[in-house]
Amino acid sequence: MAVTIRKADYFSMLIPNRAGTGAGMLAALKAESVNLVAFSGFPVRGGAQVDFMPENSRKFRAAAKQAGIKIGKRKTVFLMRGEDRVGVLAAALGKLAAARINMVAMQAACAGKGQFGAIFWVKPNDVSRASRLLGAK
Repeated sequence: MAVTIRKADYFSMLIPNRAGTGAGMLAALKAESVNLVAFSGFPVRGGAQVDFMPENSRKFRAAAKQAGIKIGKRKTVFLMRGEDRVGVLAAALGKLAAARINMVAMQAACAGKGQFGAIFWVKPNDVSRASRLLGAK
């Protein structure tokens, strides 16, 4: 399987950093059959930031509204996946570096059965250029 990179929508918001807050949000989305292609959460400024990357943004927005979840504006993230091998991230990161595009953040993990997945962000002004450079759909 070749490495694929595609753009996806993501919605970021600040929430209280209290036990069960994120779980409640995920349960509300599950109740509305919202599939997430990725999710990220981490502490920030006394609270927590959560980033939702839904398979279907329209369905996600409707479910969030129904659950009273105030979501942030839609932004773009890159999703990368493929066969796991030594240095698999280096080619894409090298292309961005050579073009002087700064990667804001990245999270990657082995997905089992020889596969990996990663999500990464670039500055909004660099999304189009990074997309062309990486062949992201």
